[in-house]
Amino acid sequence: MKNEKLIMSFRRSPRLRNLWLHQFKDFSPTEVGLEMTNKKVNLLFRVVLCLFLLTSISNAQCNYELFPSALNIQPFTANILEPKAGFLISADNNKLRLDISTSRDIIHWYQRGSSTISIGADLFTFTRLRSTDDFKFPVETIDYLFGINAGYKKYLSDNQEYGLRFRLSHISTHLVDGQFDALSQKWREGREPFVYSKEFIELFPYYRIEYLRAYIGFTYIFHIIPKEIKKVNLQLGFDYFATQFGNDFLTPFIAYDFKLNGIEKFVGNNIISVGIKFGDWKSKGFSLYYSYISGKSIHGQLYDLTENYSNIGFNFEL
Repeated sequence: MKNEKLIMSFRRSPRLRNLWLHQFKDFSPTEVGLEMTNKKVNLLFRVVLCLFLLTSISNAQCNYELFPSALNIQPFTANILEPKAGFLISADNNKLRLDISTSRDIIHWYQRGSSTISIGADLFTFTRLRSTDDFKFPVETIDYLFGINAGYKKYLSDNQEYGLRFRLSHISTHLVDGQFDALSQKWREGREPFVYSKEFIELFPYYRIEYLRAYIGFTYIFHIIPKEIKKVNLQLGFDYFATQFGNDFLTPFIAYDFKLNGIEKFVGNNIISVGIKFGDWKSKGFSLYYSYISGKSIHGQLYDLTENYSNIGFNFEL
């Protein structure tokens, strides 16, 4: 009876009827913007549905833990898109990079046979600053990443494991006021802000034996602005923690990452890191390291810029 009264009220009220028709017209599926939004919403809905089904099935088969203290898949040391909290100070120019980011597992499922499945979230910022006089650091550009991840890890023994990590992420970037020259009222270096946005999936399988971990990476960008950026990235790398030269308090390490990406043609990006990690080598801690980076800029607003520089880095793994 109440539903019939609501229907009659809607039919008799021209304001309500016009409002409904107006909203329906505004959100016509023929509009390009809405069509893109619908695709993203549908993709997100499918991901959430899959996660829900996976949760329902797994709860009946294994133990689980909400918000565990440790990550299931530890960050790949030399890969740029990893959770970092610290500085990277260039030794070749007056540039600095400030990373404030975190990755947190939401749930772990512990299965029989020493395997763990995880689902988590990523929130990253990568900021480029410029060092000037009077200890000032104008911010030039900043990149934001947020997304979800899933991981699988299988122990073959205490010293051997394999696994993989999956990500679904969004990145957007922006030029900031530190790149704007107030005196000339122009953007520095002739670079003006533009729209940079991408959504991508990423898959990183790996294998670890003793203290050496090797991995390969595949990234597919299913939506990108600007369009000329290659949609496929391929990666490989390793990290090695030399525990024989360390102790329970600190461990030397070396790591390397190679990424094949590009604009009109593919080019290689290289990152090598050598340093010391304070704390458990396969858990949270603090790292002091030297890093050499070559290839296209990691910052979206500078995606066409080729760079080669050395750095001294400080990183807290929170």
